[in-house]
Formats: sequence, C-alpha cells, structure tokens
Amino acid sequence: MDRMIYLSMAGAKMNMQRQEVLSHNLANVSTTGFRAELQAVRAVPVRGDGASTRVYALDTTVGYDDSAGPINFTGRALDVAMRGKSMLAVQALDGTEAYTRAGSLVVDAQGNLVTQSGLQVMGDGGPINIPPNTQPSIAPDGTVSVRQQGGITTPVGRLKLVTPEAKLNRGDDGLFRSPDGDLPADAVAQLQDGALEGSNVNPIETMVSMIAAARQFETQMKMMQTAEQDEKAAAQLLSNAG
Repeated sequence: MDRMIYLSMAGAKMNMQRQEVLSHNLANVSTTGFRAELQAVRAVPVRGDGASTRVYALDTTVGYDDSAGPINFTGRALDVAMRGKSMLAVQALDGTEAYTRAGSLVVDAQGNLVTQSGLQVMGDGGPINIPPNTQPSIAPDGTVSVRQQGGITTPVGRLKLVTPEAKLNRGDDGLFRSPDGDLPADAVAQLQDGALEGSNVNPIETMVSMIAAARQFETQMKMMQTAEQDEKAAAQLLSNAG
C-alpha cells in the first residue's frame, strides 16, 4: 500500500512543478525575445537495503527552447531582432556579461545605448555612446551609426553579437550566461533592424499542456485517496479476523 502512496505522491509533486513551468511560460507569451523553459522528469532508483523497489522522480532541467520566435516589424530605428541563434551582449546588474534576445534599445540620459530595462548594451569595443542631437541607426551587421544635423553619418560602434555553440544557462534575472565565461563576438552574426522578436511560447500548446498536467495531478490525488481507503479496509479486516 505504501508503494502506491509513494508513487502517487511523487507523481503529484512532479505535476505541480510542471504546472509552475508552464504557467511561467504562459505569463511570458508577450515578452520580447523570451525563450520557453523546458522540463523533463527522470526516474532514479533509491539505494539501500529494502528500498530496491522505490524510485525517485526527479526534475531534470533540460534548459530552454532555442527556436526562433515570430518577427514583428516596428519600424523603430533602435529595435533589432537577432537572426539565427545569435544573441545580444549586455552588462547585467551584477556587472557580468550576459546575453539576451530582447532587442528593444533606447538611449539613456548619459547618451549610452541601453535596453528597455536599463542594462548597458555591450559593443565590440565597450559601451556604445550616442552623441547628443544625432539620429542613431543600426545596420544588419550590428554597426551603430549616427546622423548629424548636417547629414553626415558616422559609425560610433558595433553591437556585440554572439552565437553560442551550446545552450547557455538562464539566470533568475532572465538573462543567459555561458558557463565558460564571456563569449567572443561573432563577426558574421546578423540582425533585422526595425523589428523585434516575439516570444517562442505557443499559447495554445501551453494551455493544453496545463490542462493535461492538472488532470494528471487529479489522478494522482485520487490514487492516494484509494490507497488510504484500501488501507483502512485492510486494517478493518485484520481487526475482525483477530
């Protein structure tokens, strides 16, 4: 009887964790450049005498879905969507270099090119500064240029675009980092100017998965109730037999 309760409890716990992942993805269905989080479960046998029939159900972090999201054209000069697997390098709040697909950029009060959340955008030669009274633009290769009032266009830097060879680690701040340190700039990386990449979360598929996880959770709870009823019935039979 305890085996049934144990398995049902482990299954219910995993379904709750799956619901958390799915709800997080669904909440970010409109977040620019968001990558859907993936989850998997693996069975791990319990070691020890008398526990050979017990199996743990452990959550396995498989990372994120790195498929491209839809491209939404905005016509805004400082909106960029990275092509392929490329990512934009930014300076995180902790001072480390991190990477993102969110390409909605602005110029702060100091003239620095930053993200909408205020993170410093990294260039091949360091931070990119936009001179006052100029109109910035970004070329498909990431080159940032400014147009002065006289019509003269001058490059002021190039966005640091990287193309990871392996999947990165996503932090609690939503930014991606390489376990091997800062990645080198990719000279052939391209972007789409005047556009933003949407989230790659499929809302319909995610909703269906949430419904399936909820039904599985209910099934696990019913199994636990059944095990409890069976245990009570068995105890009553034993007491009557005694």
